[in-house]
Amino acid sequence: MKITIEFIITSIMLGVGLAMDAFSVSVANGLNEPKMKKNKMILIAGVFAVFQAVMPMIGWICVHTIVSHFKAFERFVPWIALVLLLFIGGSMIKEALFKQTEEKDDVDSTENKEKKENCKKLCVSLVLIQGIATSIDALSVGFTIAKYGFGMALLCAVIIAIVTFIICMVGVVVGKKVGIKYSDKASIFGGVILIVIGLEIFLTGVVL
Repeated sequence: MKITIEFIITSIMLGVGLAMDAFSVSVANGLNEPKMKKNKMILIAGVFAVFQAVMPMIGWICVHTIVSHFKAFERFVPWIALVLLLFIGGSMIKEALFKQTEEKDDVDSTENKEKKENCKKLCVSLVLIQGIATSIDALSVGFTIAKYGFGMALLCAVIIAIVTFIICMVGVVVGKKVGIKYSDKASIFGGVILIVIGLEIFLTGVVL
C-alpha cells in the first residue's frame, strides 16, 4: 500500500481517538502537581505516546500470528484498565487527604523531605501504570491496521504517538493551570477523573 492523504488523516484520527483517555489522565496529573517541571511534563506525554504507539503494533503482530489467543485475551482488557485506574485514582485521593492532614499536624521538615522524595520515585512508576491502563484498549487497533504491511503499520503507530504526545502536553498544561487555582482540591478531583475513566473503559468494553 502507498502512503496517501487518506492514510495520514486516518492515522491522525486514530491518534486523536486513542489519546482522549490519556489526555484526561494528563489533566489529572497536572491537577495533582501544579508546579510540575517541563522535563516531567515531557516524560508524561512521552510515556503515553510510546504506549499508544506500541499497543497497536502489538495488536497488529497478534493479528498476524496468534489471532485466536488475542481474541480470548481481549475480554480481560476492560478489567485490567479498571483495576489499574481505580488503584491510581484511589492513591491520588488518599495522598491528597493525607497531605491535608499532614499540613494540619505540622509534621517535621525532614520527614516531609523524605516523603516527597519517595513520592517522586513513586510518580514515575505511576505514570508507567497510567500509560498501560490508558493504552491497553489500543491493542484492538491491531485489527483496524491489520490490512497494512509492517512498514505502514509502524508509520501509523508513529503518527499516533506524535498526536498523543501533543494532546497530552496540552492536557498537562491545562491541568497545571487549573491546579494552581484550586490546589487544595485539585488532587482529589484528579483522582476522581482517573476512577471515572476506568469505569468508562470498563462499561464500554463489558456492558456496551
